[in-house]
Amino acid sequence: MFTCRDPEGWGPVSKLRQFDTAPCFQEGVLISGILALVFTLSSLTTCYTCVYKSALERTRLSQWQLRAKLILLFVAFDLSLYNATRLLTGRITVPVVQAYYWEPVALASIALFTFFNHTRTRRSSTILLFFWPIYVGVVGMWIRTYLSSTSRHPDKVLLLLKLSSLGAGVASYLLECAGPEVGLPRSNKVYIENPTLTASVYSIWTFSWMTPLMKKGSTAVITEDDLPPLKTSDQSVNLGKDLGNAMSKHPLWSSLFIAYGGPYAAAAILKVLQDVLAFAQPQLLRWLLSYISLYQEARFSPDVRPSQVEGFMIAGLMFVTSIIQTICLNQYFQRTFETGMRVRAGLVTAIYTKALVLSNDERSSRASGDIVNLMSVDATRLQDLCTYGLIALSGPFQITLAFVSLYNLLGWAAFVGVGIMVISIPLNTAIARVLKRMQEQQMKNRDKRTRLMSELLANIRSIKLYAWEYTFIRRITEVRNNQELKMLKKIGIITAGNMALWTGIPLLVAFCSFATAAATSTKPLTSDVIFPAISLFMLLQFPLAMFSQVTSNIIEAIVSIQRLSSFLNADELRFDSRKVLTASSALPGDEVLSIREGSFSWSKNSKQPTLEGITLSVKKGELIGVLGKVGAGKSSLLAAIIGEMTRNEGELTVCGSVAYAPQSPWILSASVRDNILFSHEYDETFYNLVIEGCALEQDLASMKQGDLTEVGEKGITLSGGQRARIGLARAIYARADLTLLDDCLAAVDSHVAQHVFDHIIGPQGLLSTKARVLVTNSISFAKSFNSLLFIRRGILFEQGSYEDLASNPNSEISKLLTGHRGSGDSSGSTTPISSGSSTPLAAEAFQERLLPVSETNSLSEKLRRRSSFQKATLAPVEAAKYVPPNSLSKEHQEQGQVKMEVYKHYIQAASKTGFALFLLATVAQQAVSVLATITLRYWGEHNQKTGSNSGMFRYLLFYGLFSLSSSLLGAASAILMWVYCALRSARQLHDSMLSALMHAPLSFFETTPTGRLLNLFSRDTYVVDQILARVIQGLCRTLAVCLSIIVVIGSSFPPFLLAVLPLGWFYLRVMRYYLSTSRELKRIDAVTRSPIFAWFSESLVGVSTIRAFEQQSVFIATNQKRVDHNQVCYLPSISVNRWLAVRLEFVGALIIFAVAVLAMFALVTSGVDAGLVGLVLSYALSTTSSLNWVVRSASEVEQNIVSVERILHQTQVQPEAPLEISDQQVPQVWPSTGTVSFENYSTRYRPELDLVLKNLSFKICGSEKIGVCGRTGAGKSSLLLALFRIIEPSSGSIWIDSVDITKIGLHTLRNVLSIVPQSPELFEGSLRENIDPLGVYSDVDIWTALEQAHLRDYVETLSEKLDSHVSEGGSSLSAGQRQLLCFARALLRKSKILVLDEATSAVDLDTDRAIQEIIRGEAFRYVTIITIAHRVNTILDSDRILVIDSGSIAEFDSPKTLLSNKNSLFYALVAKAGILEIE
Repeated sequence: MFTCRDPEGWGPVSKLRQFDTAPCFQEGVLISGILALVFTLSSLTTCYTCVYKSALERTRLSQWQLRAKLILLFVAFDLSLYNATRLLTGRITVPVVQAYYWEPVALASIALFTFFNHTRTRRSSTILLFFWPIYVGVVGMWIRTYLSSTSRHPDKVLLLLKLSSLGAGVASYLLECAGPEVGLPRSNKVYIENPTLTASVYSIWTFSWMTPLMKKGSTAVITEDDLPPLKTSDQSVNLGKDLGNAMSKHPLWSSLFIAYGGPYAAAAILKVLQDVLAFAQPQLLRWLLSYISLYQEARFSPDVRPSQVEGFMIAGLMFVTSIIQTICLNQYFQRTFETGMRVRAGLVTAIYTKALVLSNDERSSRASGDIVNLMSVDATRLQDLCTYGLIALSGPFQITLAFVSLYNLLGWAAFVGVGIMVISIPLNTAIARVLKRMQEQQMKNRDKRTRLMSELLANIRSIKLYAWEYTFIRRITEVRNNQELKMLKKIGIITAGNMALWTGIPLLVAFCSFATAAATSTKPLTSDVIFPAISLFMLLQFPLAMFSQVTSNIIEAIVSIQRLSSFLNADELRFDSRKVLTASSALPGDEVLSIREGSFSWSKNSKQPTLEGITLSVKKGELIGVLGKVGAGKSSLLAAIIGEMTRNEGELTVCGSVAYAPQSPWILSASVRDNILFSHEYDETFYNLVIEGCALEQDLASMKQGDLTEVGEKGITLSGGQRARIGLARAIYARADLTLLDDCLAAVDSHVAQHVFDHIIGPQGLLSTKARVLVTNSISFAKSFNSLLFIRRGILFEQGSYEDLASNPNSEISKLLTGHRGSGDSSGSTTPISSGSSTPLAAEAFQERLLPVSETNSLSEKLRRRSSFQKATLAPVEAAKYVPPNSLSKEHQEQGQVKMEVYKHYIQAASKTGFALFLLATVAQQAVSVLATITLRYWGEHNQKTGSNSGMFRYLLFYGLFSLSSSLLGAASAILMWVYCALRSARQLHDSMLSALMHAPLSFFETTPTGRLLNLFSRDTYVVDQILARVIQGLCRTLAVCLSIIVVIGSSFPPFLLAVLPLGWFYLRVMRYYLSTSRELKRIDAVTRSPIFAWFSESLVGVSTIRAFEQQSVFIATNQKRVDHNQVCYLPSISVNRWLAVRLEFVGALIIFAVAVLAMFALVTSGVDAGLVGLVLSYALSTTSSLNWVVRSASEVEQNIVSVERILHQTQVQPEAPLEISDQQVPQVWPSTGTVSFENYSTRYRPELDLVLKNLSFKICGSEKIGVCGRTGAGKSSLLLALFRIIEPSSGSIWIDSVDITKIGLHTLRNVLSIVPQSPELFEGSLRENIDPLGVYSDVDIWTALEQAHLRDYVETLSEKLDSHVSEGGSSLSAGQRQLLCFARALLRKSKILVLDEATSAVDLDTDRAIQEIIRGEAFRYVTIITIAHRVNTILDSDRILVIDSGSIAEFDSPKTLLSNKNSLFYALVAKAGILEIE
């Protein structure tokens, strides 16, 4: 047992000295306790390190560092041991001898521990970094006591040995701070790995591991390469797994807590500790003020006067408390932000994974925009909740602490305040409930607008060609202005009222508490009561104000959780709809696909199945052809085989893998090669065979980077034929056991179709050993099929070999063959109506229309030599490291400081007058708040002098008036900002961005990913709507608070103004460091978020292709890489705030310390008034948070104003020609005849590109029917783009009925032209809205148009007729029906000029023939029709044929004249199609 040899005993407080502890308590409890603890911890950790960690390689410098540390520790050990032996020999006496024996033992264990920690771990020992500072502090106390003790003479040798031992220990501690990994070679990169893996506890506390990045940021612009990589545990793949595992057993709320709640619980503990320390500050202030009052009273009586050390000690304690509070607060914030990041990453992964398995019913009820919203808004909301959610627990705890402390100060009067608080809680709940309802409605409004935007972007080509811009602007502004902004106004008013209420309640609580205390208590309200109470009321303001914000955050989060749960629990595709067997190696003749009495439907609730009674068997090596009319169910059959439909009856078995080429090819925004490989490993030999077989060689040769050329979103820079062939090449490259091809030859020229069929699909093709199912509307290759199927209204009507069916005159296929003999070529060249951005990429000469013989032979030779090709193997996912795509148009990213112009634009949009009034109200609010506090100071001084609460009415009246004014001015400033300024800016910025977007040329949309534009209209618009106003208001308020603090302290203690200069310099330096880095990090974060949206949107479009190839895991992995790429940028952007906060709060702590020390000096030298010190210190205590909030708010404003910067950049997009020109010279009835003349017309897609049309001069007479043909990329579609002025002329002009179309408005021109584009575009809504978006035609007209387009019968079978719902993108209709619907659109307009761009490429031959008859019939006798040929027979009876070759006119004459010349290009094309003999 320890024995005490000092007369003062165990204490702990000294009986002999002022403000000191007993020597036995110091040596026996403090010093011995610390040494015993460090011995235990270091011994246990040494054992653990020896067993579980192996030795690491160390640099030469690190080895010398270790030697130095050990030498210093041995020196300290020797000196300490010598002290202990002196005690053993009894030369000296000490209060507790055991403390001196413990020291060498502890130092020996520290030396051993230092060795193992240095050689086997990567960071400085936390135990030692804690031990030495605490030990130095305790030994410092001991030295003071030892030297001032009167009971014994100090032993100088003991003291010297103790100090020397301590000095050696401190030196080893300084070396320990450097960490074991010193002397490593320097890298060019700022971070090679995540720095927190090697950072010491000090570095983690102060965020010094961020300093290298901050230094770089202050001197150069930070790029993504400078950012530290993620820790393995923070990678999306692991976060997604954690959430997935939890969700398999629990609901979403619980799962999030189980998956990511660990660090969050630690954050909660840190928050509680920080709260306790925050409320300790007013108690320390009270202690200091009581001490000052006592010292003042006993100023001239040294015997009674308290020790001066006590005052300085309180000042020091306030400083230390402030520092610890800072560390706790910032570690708490870091953990909550990191948890938020993990929650978002986990949710994005879960949402993406779920989106890939959604059932058809769910997909049709949820638009892509809604699903993107879940990711962009709802996941972000839950992330935001993590940040401040703990305040929901911390708030009540802080309020409890505040009232306990207030009770100690004011007694029962404090509970008047409690009463007011209790009354205010139901009020808060009621407001919260109203806000929740409004937020739910606002989410629906935002969803509606995002959905409309998504549709607008998806259909932008049709909108431009049909001149529907104003209709869509009207639809969006209707939702935006009449629903979203109206609701925003209501939310603004209630939020402003809520904020005013919660800033007013603490003032009301203070007023009532002081009034009650003054009226009921005999004890005077002096400064040492008033100012600690005011500090507590100020502290109370934060939980109360935040409580309302967090309540609304929680409400938003609950709404989001409900939406997310509904989505994550939504129906999935039933995996039992088909049985998939893994085939090892099937032999020719083995069954690959078997359907027995199968009945399938798109919706599980549909009463009538889409397909019924299907029985089909496909064997390895067989080629099956599927024929049928539009909407008969051909594509549905393939969808059933790939598992996209619900199986009602029967069974479907697939043996082996499946490859699928859909009718509308899904092209990724990636290189051509990546599109073909589709995540498979690159096999050069087979890849070249595929390119050759799909006739892509010449197309690739014309591209600058060959097959590494990036194609835009949805393959926008490719022609239709190129898209079809790339989609086909992807299916072939997969080398699957069963290949499904959905009419993939409809979009290519006849000779290309023949080549592809011969070399790929046919009996001698690359796939001849595989099972193939080809859906087609063509009968050209009928003889080559092993079996033909004919589907009618979802029933397999006929099935058999070509010979059997052709010989049966009653069979449908026989009728088809005899009815269309010679017209079944699937020619039709296909440049889409797109490419405003780049030339159609294939530019082979027409003369090379047939592939060279040598090429054909070489391919056949290769095919003959091979057996069945091995299935393609997937590239490993690890190799698919996310690399930001080198996209056609890299997202615009500003650098450096946000320009003043952006702020000016925002203020201008918000109203300069409104903004000035808001600033005035904010400053006035702060001024009256200071006056209220000064009133309290004078009241306290008055009470101190009189010793009672007399004359309180006057002071209370002024205090009450000032407080009320402060609340009212606060409400006025909030309403001015929220309801007036924010609303105006939100409306103006959105409208100007929408207007600029609608006036942008088509080329802009082709080079800009939809995800990026959606991000502007969802995330950036949300920031301008709801975040920017709040942060600007916060900045102005905190600036006013800081100004008032400097004024109050400076006027009270003028010497403090000297400290303002160095502190100000440090503050500005830190700010500059911070802002330059923080700004760039926020920008990088915003730019790396766009690819997540883009990938998400893109994947939703191609989900059936992803599922068909069973590549869900590959796409999920790519999504995770993109999320990780964003997390890498996001994590530093939150740590940079903590880096700043620690440094600024250190400045705040120094200000408190400086003020307290200045007050002590003033007290000791000339005396000072406690009221003045109270006033100044109560303001100084709030400097920490205020200074912090100024920079935080300034950076939040700058980070969020980036959204305005991005919106303004979007408004500066170069517009196309004016839609309308006021003084244009156009006849009243124009065009009257429909004559079109091209005069020396040349054009190019972009200034730097070659001409695509060269000196065209020809005239089309009114009512003439013109057929246009030519090889893919010859310039046929460019001709149409020129006619609609999608591309403008480089020289020459086009005249329609003697009006130069370049001199009139685009709407004037496009309103008189009609087009049926090759790629039909439909939007969500009713059939009527799709046919007539402007709503100007009667139902009779619409039914007539539907009848002419052969859709009337189909529409009449629908329950709601013209009001039937069309899904997003027209996915509820077949491709042929979509084309016919676009046809009805054009017929309805009754234009004098009709353009058909391969308008019937997706319809069956019978429907095509019927439409051709209508076009040639009476209804179109006086209409000029320009038809781009998709089947040569469709233009044979045109008045004239225009053959285009390489952008020039090769031939232009009647079909008869051209066919009579056997050397004509047109003759060669018709001969190839096999129509000449019929002619």
